[in-house]
Amino acid sequence: MASRRSPPDNERLRCVTITSAVVSFALVAGVLTIIPGVDTALVLRVAVARGRRHAYATAAGICTGALVWGAAAAAGVSALLLAGTTAYTVMRVAGGIYLAVIGVLMLRDAWRSRRADVPAPAAMTPAPATGSARRAFATGCLTNLLNPKVGLFYVAMLPQFLPDGVAALPMGLLLALVHDVEAMVWFALLIGGIDLARRWWTGDSATPARIRRLTDALAGTVLLTLGLRLTTDR
Repeated sequence: MASRRSPPDNERLRCVTITSAVVSFALVAGVLTIIPGVDTALVLRVAVARGRRHAYATAAGICTGALVWGAAAAAGVSALLLAGTTAYTVMRVAGGIYLAVIGVLMLRDAWRSRRADVPAPAAMTPAPATGSARRAFATGCLTNLLNPKVGLFYVAMLPQFLPDGVAALPMGLLLALVHDVEAMVWFALLIGGIDLARRWWTGDSATPARIRRLTDALAGTVLLTLGLRLTTDR
């Protein structure tokens, strides 16, 4: 007669299963995190133009938006968004327009800074912040919340890493938090690299201004292109 598995064994098996799912998801999400995209372009641009404080606020907003999408996917909201053609189209167009507008504003800043004469002391430091860190946080958060493809990513990924017998919402939040931790580590490396590079450039007053213009131009082009593609994507 086969013996039944004892409750401690069941708990131990569940812990092993959850750990395996988290590690597997972390490997996949880690690779996707370092692939250049909208989030990376936005954080780099803010780090160069506004400094570390606003860059970290933007990164925190991006991670918050991803956490909301992860919770929505685990709860089935994103699956409903995927099934509803009208809802997805509205989100897609709104998100695309939002990204395109941000891209145009960045390209405008790059063009204006190219035409203006930047004094040497100002070129060696980030530009004065025109908005609060709270605004930077909101920009990062909205960038993710208005991008339905982030939700579709979680819809496609989370079900593959949700163990049987484990509540979907807590597990989904856990996986989204893992993704957020990886993203914050990556963003911290980028922001730290920008800060270190700025110290190296203190001897050349023109270089930081050129890098800032280049960052605005590249980030603006990326966001504008992705926004247009998202708007016209069917």
